[in-house]
Amino acid sequence: MASSKSTNGSQTPLVYHFELGEGMQLQVNVSGSSSGCNAKIELQLKNCSRTWILHWGGLYRGHMNWAIPADRPSGTRIYKQTALQTPLVKKGEIYSIIIELRDPKIHAIEFVLKDERHDRWLKLNKGNFRIEIPEVALSASPLSSIPRELVERKAYLLWESKGKPRNSLQQQEQDYEDALRELQSQSSKGLSLDELRRSLEGASTKRITQGKELAVFNSSTSSTHPRGHDIDKWLQKSYEGHTKGTSLLASPLFNLVEKSIGGDNWIMQQTFHVGNHDILVLLRILRGDYHILVAVNMKGAIVLHWGVSKSSYGEWLAPPPDILPERSKLLDGACQTYFKDVITREGSFQLVDINLKQKDFLGISFVLWSGGSWIKNNGANFFVGLKPMNKGEGDSKGIVKWLLDEISQREKDAQRSLMHRFNIAAELTERCKNEGQLGLIGIFVWLRFMTSRQLTWNKNYNVKPREISAAQDKFTDLLQKIYLSQPNDREIVRLIMTCIGRGGQGDVGQRIRDEILVLQRNNDCKSGMMEEWHQKLHNNSSPDDVIICQALLDYVRSDYKIDVYWRTLKANGITKDILGSYDRPIVSEPCFRADAKEGLIRDLTSYLRTLKAVHSGVDLESAIETCLGYSSKGHDFMSGIQVHSVSGLSLRLQECLNFVKTHIDDKNIGPLMEKLLEARIELFPVLVMPHERLKDLLFLDLALASAVRTTMERGFKDLQNAHLPDMLFLISLVLENLCLSTVNNEDLIYCTKDWCHIRKLYDPNGEQWALQTKAVLDRLQLVLTDKSQHYQRMIQPSAQYLGQLLGVQKWAIDIFTEEVIRAGSAPILSMLINRLHPILRKIANLGCWQVISPLDVCGFVTSVNELMTVQDKVYKQPTVLIANKVTGGEEIPDGVVAVLTHDMPDVLSHVSIRARNSKVCFATCFDQRILQDLKLKEGKAVSIWIKFSNLEIRDISSSAVSFGPTTSTFPQALTLKKKNFGGKYAISIEEFTSDTVGAKSRNIQFLRGRVPSWIKIPMSIALPFGVFEHILFEDLNRDVANKISSLSRLVQGGDLSKLQVIREVILQLKAPPPLVWASKWNERAYISCRKASLNHDHLCMAVLVQEIISADYAFVIHTRNPLSGDTSEIYTEVVKGLGETLVGAYPGRAMSFITKKSNLKSPKVVGFPSKQIGLFIKKSLIFRSDSNGEDLEGYAGAGLYDSIPMDEEQEVLLDYSCDRLMVDKSFQLSLFSKIAEVGNIIEGLYRSAQDIEGVVKDGEIYVVQTRPQI
Repeated sequence: MASSKSTNGSQTPLVYHFELGEGMQLQVNVSGSSSGCNAKIELQLKNCSRTWILHWGGLYRGHMNWAIPADRPSGTRIYKQTALQTPLVKKGEIYSIIIELRDPKIHAIEFVLKDERHDRWLKLNKGNFRIEIPEVALSASPLSSIPRELVERKAYLLWESKGKPRNSLQQQEQDYEDALRELQSQSSKGLSLDELRRSLEGASTKRITQGKELAVFNSSTSSTHPRGHDIDKWLQKSYEGHTKGTSLLASPLFNLVEKSIGGDNWIMQQTFHVGNHDILVLLRILRGDYHILVAVNMKGAIVLHWGVSKSSYGEWLAPPPDILPERSKLLDGACQTYFKDVITREGSFQLVDINLKQKDFLGISFVLWSGGSWIKNNGANFFVGLKPMNKGEGDSKGIVKWLLDEISQREKDAQRSLMHRFNIAAELTERCKNEGQLGLIGIFVWLRFMTSRQLTWNKNYNVKPREISAAQDKFTDLLQKIYLSQPNDREIVRLIMTCIGRGGQGDVGQRIRDEILVLQRNNDCKSGMMEEWHQKLHNNSSPDDVIICQALLDYVRSDYKIDVYWRTLKANGITKDILGSYDRPIVSEPCFRADAKEGLIRDLTSYLRTLKAVHSGVDLESAIETCLGYSSKGHDFMSGIQVHSVSGLSLRLQECLNFVKTHIDDKNIGPLMEKLLEARIELFPVLVMPHERLKDLLFLDLALASAVRTTMERGFKDLQNAHLPDMLFLISLVLENLCLSTVNNEDLIYCTKDWCHIRKLYDPNGEQWALQTKAVLDRLQLVLTDKSQHYQRMIQPSAQYLGQLLGVQKWAIDIFTEEVIRAGSAPILSMLINRLHPILRKIANLGCWQVISPLDVCGFVTSVNELMTVQDKVYKQPTVLIANKVTGGEEIPDGVVAVLTHDMPDVLSHVSIRARNSKVCFATCFDQRILQDLKLKEGKAVSIWIKFSNLEIRDISSSAVSFGPTTSTFPQALTLKKKNFGGKYAISIEEFTSDTVGAKSRNIQFLRGRVPSWIKIPMSIALPFGVFEHILFEDLNRDVANKISSLSRLVQGGDLSKLQVIREVILQLKAPPPLVWASKWNERAYISCRKASLNHDHLCMAVLVQEIISADYAFVIHTRNPLSGDTSEIYTEVVKGLGETLVGAYPGRAMSFITKKSNLKSPKVVGFPSKQIGLFIKKSLIFRSDSNGEDLEGYAGAGLYDSIPMDEEQEVLLDYSCDRLMVDKSFQLSLFSKIAEVGNIIEGLYRSAQDIEGVVKDGEIYVVQTRPQI
């Protein structure tokens, strides 16, 4: 997509370019605006030999279906009342059409192109083309074209003239607006941009040299002016399902075949385009047999000439006779099969169906015979690799085993030269692209092992640089096609591209050979090290040559200081041993004539550009020059170079790139960082559209992203002196950088939007602002953790498996994924967050701890990764457990006196409530260093004291630890009374009694009629006690009963793994709803009963059936503050959606507030939300566990048993930036006051502290359960 360019009129049209394949190009010009009711869209189809139909419609904002505009071009017809079809009219060499839209509600049009003659549809990545209509017409007036850089300089001068005050964000915005108005005024009086720029030149110098105002930025304007980007447009969501190989020019053949044969059981698809025809290959399973289907949209008699591969890829063997399709003939080493015609109402095609049965083939090779000639794949055989039919070792571990095995087999050939490696990589990538991400990950792992020097680059083979360059060019062409056609895989494609150079055809690689000779001749250096290097370059050039050339350049510039040469080599990983290991070794040190310095600098600089053009795809300077274009005159025998600029780059992007080139080494990183991000943002929409030089743009984007990271690393040490607004600004930039590089970035997008909101609210002394900022950072840390774990899960198995096959050193395998993560923006962002956290805690008056269950204890330190993994363990001595992960749904093990974690379970989560009930100290630590120091005390005794809402931890002697009973927190008299079946399978709320249902149901019955009418109680019935046992012992369930009985004996003997088996057996019952009954045998519930010495056999489960309220928010109230024990305070936590994310194992914190009972109208927010996920559900029913063991006096059974909704909840990533509870303070105050009043009323009814759960829907409050607060 190209950006806007000026015209001579009063408006600037937006211009979009699409490369359609087969040489066709589509240009779309958009002028006018929707608000002005005068939008005009002109479509021009170039290099086209036939008429196409525009199949199109308008889009209203927020609507998915097309609208049919009243105004339409002549010749338009309505298609099935859902779309319009308009023929493009030939005008000279182009086909064009003009659409004028006068409906202000239409903000975009969508379309596809149809070739009626050949029944073809032309789409964009299997979807519609979409053209946005600007709300306001773009003006070509100079008043709107003043570069941002000039406005920032002017704003700086205004700020400086006021004495450089520490302005608020609003004041800085005002400076910016004042500067813009003043420059516009000057421009309207006739001053050119050059004149404006010269008048402001001093400002730039002052900004850089001005004292120590801001150590990192030396600039107010760059770090604090609003950036105003539409962040939602950066959204890149991945979609579930098998990633199919697709093409830019979508053929109807796939849809036709899929409709004809059914498409729900195919497991692989690959399409080849030959001229105007498509060849489609599908792999499907039919009645247990594997079928290969080859379909073509050609006419006339066609023969499939084919063979199979068994032991190696590319092998061609005659297929076994028992798999030959009808109309087949075996030849010597091959088979020929005639296609058969398939005619449907939608169209016709020809098909061959090969039943491979259960045969284990690696693939099939084929060519076609049609009309007296062979049809091949660019001169080669067509090859389709088959997914392994019997999943062997490795596939279940998240790898594509066949691919990694073949890479290992072909490594011997690949290490002959980089040309061999890249050609093999291109072949394997083409074959594995339908494996989805795991196939591409295998390719990436292999190439990264190569770039990290774990594999041999060259061995006993001479190759010309132009051959390496051509191999790179072929490979990168394929990668850019996959990037466009498989959006889910873009992140992996980007990683692969960091491992290879740009390459190119023609003289791009040949110049490496030619120019070294000229360099030697010009500077009289035809012997020694330069001749050794010359021989290497001629026989096997590699990325090392870029480093060698840079080292020589540094050496010459330093007046021939040899230590400078070696320092540059060492900094880039090249040692004497590596230089000597080349097939053409470099063993000498450089030595030049003293008077050759000027010529050497000139020629080495020029030669470095040539080397980078081939080998350094992500070198920033080279990437910028390639996209902006450059030319250089030849010197002596060197020929001149002319590199054309990439078409369609916006003026803003060009301005940013020129700034970056000039300032890349600035110590003042603020303006540079901003320009790097501005460039990426301008580039982003171009990268998701077809473009003839897409790979050059991708290399540019990769280089810009890398420069953001390296620039930030360079300036990180100065953050000690940075002001808070500048740190916020830096986080914005690094966060944006991560958003733009990440597929499936929805969570990052929402964090970025929240961060923008935080910066606008900036209040360096505000406790509420600090709490809200901390919540955004907490969520961001969760996102970064998820991303890191995703990389480990997806990449490390392939690194482990392939690394062992290739004999890679163990340390390189073990840290592989860690190093990949470290090369991105996430680690820098994490460091910035860690730097900011202590500052925010200080502003918010928070210590290093949040104490969830406050108790003074002594015990021995033990570390575990997850609390869940030890919940059934019995510790023989008082134990202070340090757990990396606490989800919120666990049971606390016997013998544990304290649980300390950096995880952040909700204060009212199940595990938090059980900690307080069990008299266990439970706290979250916000300082990683404290927990790390504690882990070093493994096995040692410590004491923990609660002091001013903080923890004080001291070393003590082992003898000071009390070794009393470890299970004394439950009353000794706790017993369960077994309940009997009362004869009814279901009862109404009026029939609820202690003999029929548990306390949960009875409390709902108690509230009905006693609470005010504005507090809603959901409709409820129950399946009473004994129903499960009665059904279990019916004859039709006898087998289930016997299995449960025998499994229960094993559980009582200590085999807790059989609890899961019991739950699965219960699902075989012939009565609903078995899931809730099955939860009697969940692990945490069984363990908790055992700890309390309760007889599990006497546990009876009633089921409370309630209507589900499709909640906007859910809340839990504790009418006595559980953190402080203050009976005058109500403590509440609130989440978006259903309450399971609050009480269950969902990461992040809920929003929390406290309310004085004496002043219910003044709630105080004490914590802002960091939950990533909200659960939402349509109107339905929920089956709540209601056992006779959940609410015994002194025993907190809450959450031990499960509640199961009839319909599945939908997990939704939460966007707090538009949540009314976050952005509307009056709504927040009103709702929180009402929720607090609910707690006060219900506590008054029971005359004791209550634990209350409820939801909010459309402003109405519903209470779904209450119980005594423990």
